[in-house]
Amino acid sequence: MSLTTPASVQKLQTALHDKAKESPDFRFYALYDKVYRKDVLAYAYQCCKANGGAAGVDGQTFEDIEAYGVERWLDELAQELKSRTYQPLPVRRVYIPKPDGKQRPLGVPAIRDRAAEMAAVLVLEPIFEADLQPEQYAYRQDRSALDAVRYVHKLINAGHEEIVDADLSSYFDTLPHSELLKSVARRVVDGAMLHLIKMWLEAPVEETDERGNKHRSTRNRDEGRGSPQGSPISPLLSNLYMRRFVLGWKRLGHEKRLQAYIVNYADDLVICCRGKAEEALGTMRNMMTKLKLTVNEKKTRVCKLPDEKFDFLGYTFGRCYSPKTGRAYLGTTPSKKRVQRICGAISEETRRSKTQLDQETVVATLNRMMIGWANYFCLGPVSKAYRAVERHARKRLRRWLCAKHHTQGVAIKQFPDASMHDKFGLVRLTTRTSSLPWATS
Repeated sequence: MSLTTPASVQKLQTALHDKAKESPDFRFYALYDKVYRKDVLAYAYQCCKANGGAAGVDGQTFEDIEAYGVERWLDELAQELKSRTYQPLPVRRVYIPKPDGKQRPLGVPAIRDRAAEMAAVLVLEPIFEADLQPEQYAYRQDRSALDAVRYVHKLINAGHEEIVDADLSSYFDTLPHSELLKSVARRVVDGAMLHLIKMWLEAPVEETDERGNKHRSTRNRDEGRGSPQGSPISPLLSNLYMRRFVLGWKRLGHEKRLQAYIVNYADDLVICCRGKAEEALGTMRNMMTKLKLTVNEKKTRVCKLPDEKFDFLGYTFGRCYSPKTGRAYLGTTPSKKRVQRICGAISEETRRSKTQLDQETVVATLNRMMIGWANYFCLGPVSKAYRAVERHARKRLRRWLCAKHHTQGVAIKQFPDASMHDKFGLVRLTTRTSSLPWATS
């Protein structure tokens, strides 16, 4: 669902951004009243609804709010913010599986808190966007993970073949509140706005155990660190704090001295060096310690191309070979982990337990997943990865069809490869490569 920013909100954002851009030292002192402005709060709610998501600890859903009356609900939230009686509810913690088998904690604030946070983001983002560094690619308009991948590729081909492949331990969970709020206060002197952000950072976290019992933790407040992944304001705050490292790297002269260039996406980070990568790694470690962040030593290393490879944002960087000439060059391919991940997702959607679904629904789901995956993995020689994904999808769909129709005999004779695409409509990823500029390079 695509939303158009209302003209009045756009006008406010443009004014804030222009002022921040033209006056790098200007500090904004009257922002809080913009958060509960009717047009800002209404658009913030629409953004949250478009993003979807489950209910928070109060159990309130978007359907509940629509039934209650959105305007009435927003008026009550605006009044709480205006009278300064607003208090965020605890954040509901859920866990999603990571590719390595571990669990990633996500925070699910109540919808009222998501709407209030999004309203604050609409006001604050234009200001801090003026300050974020060009090396930061996450959560920004006109920048993407693919842009970051392209920039790393450009640096490598310009001779920066020693890479600091860095990993930070639980970046979002370890953001130090005091230092983070100082980063906000460098631009914002509105005490009410700063207090609002502090309340969100310190909100308790509620978990439900296997027996259904609820437990609340005040770790963030007690330890003075952490911003829940999943809350609307966390991406902005994470970018703002990472700016300290990126800007410090340049101002302290490390970029020029070591010929070492940072490329950052959220908590993912590489430093592309023309030699001196070991020194760059040591310098990075020292800076992260001062920023009260933890380098994951098990996953952080120096990679020297072309003999070694490294992964960044789902792509593997290293030596590739031209299928036409056999010539070796430094390039990118979709990483094996990401190919395995999409294949696993395809397997999940074609389990025997889903044979009650009609085949049009299953094929449409597979096509949506595969096209979305291929839209991202479109850089470098992708044909091999596309063939692997397409082959797996055919195999899984064939098995699903056999189970659904209780087919006897050899499955591939009943449902040959061509029929998977021509009859049942499964997308052909391999036909897409002809339109990709790097696909067979």
